[in-house]
Amino acid sequence: QVQLVESGGGLVQAGGSLRLSCAASGNIFSINAMAWYRQAPGNLRQFVAAITSGGSTNYADSAKGRFTISRDNAKNTVYLQMNSLKPEDKAVYYCKVEVTGYAYWGQGTQVTVSS
Repeated sequence: QVQLVESGGGLVQAGGSLRLSCAASGNIFSINAMAWYRQAPGNLRQFVAAITSGGSTNYADSAKGRFTISRDNAKNTVYLQMNSLKPEDKAVYYCKVEVTGYAYWGQGTQVTVSS
C-alpha cells in the first residue's frame, strides 16, 4: 500500500503564489509518473501537470507559464509551484502517483484565491 500526504494549500490573493507538496510513503519500489489534478465545486477533476521519472513534464494549457511541477526522487515527493494565481484556480488539488502500474491519489488540499 502507498500513502500520499499533501500539504501547502491555503488562501492567497490573486497574483500570489503557493507551493504544494505531496510525499509518498509505504510499499514503494519505484515511482513512475507523478501528477497534479484539481477539482472545483460542480466540476470534474481536471489534469494540471505531470512529471515522469525521467523529469519530462506536461502541463494543462491553464497551467503553462504559471505553474511548475518538480519532483525529488530521494524523498518520493512531488511539488507544484503555482505563481500568478487567479480566482479561477480555486479548487481542491490532488496528487496522483503511479507505482508499478497502480495509481494512488492523495486526500486533496484546498487552494482558494481571492480577487
